[in-house]
Amino acid sequence: VQLTESGGDSVQVGGSLRLACRTSEYAYRRYSMAWFRQVPGKEREGVAGVDSEGNIKYIESVKGRFTISRDNAKNTLSLQMTSLKIEDTAMYYCAAGNQVPIATLIEVDFNYWGQGTQVTVSS
Repeated sequence: VQLTESGGDSVQVGGSLRLACRTSEYAYRRYSMAWFRQVPGKEREGVAGVDSEGNIKYIESVKGRFTISRDNAKNTLSLQMTSLKIEDTAMYYCAAGNQVPIATLIEVDFNYWGQGTQVTVSS
């Protein structure tokens, strides 16, 4: 399963970005998917996840600012990020997995990972 992310960029505090992750139709329609992020020297953390039924889960720090969504016509998972903060700076990864049929932010639940797209937020 190939995952291809795009949309990372450098923005100022308070700005917005939209990340996209494209994959095969088979994986998109059957797998739980999520966005993770990682800062050098820190563990990768789950940011937002959605299962094949559309159930969604967010970490507390992004609730109200980030929106995860699925574009069924394009087999694309998106992450709309608004009101960005410096602490949102990270490499963002798209993940897909068939380990559990629920929205999850646990890294071991995902078998497939994209290469990552860098998000940098500055003041």
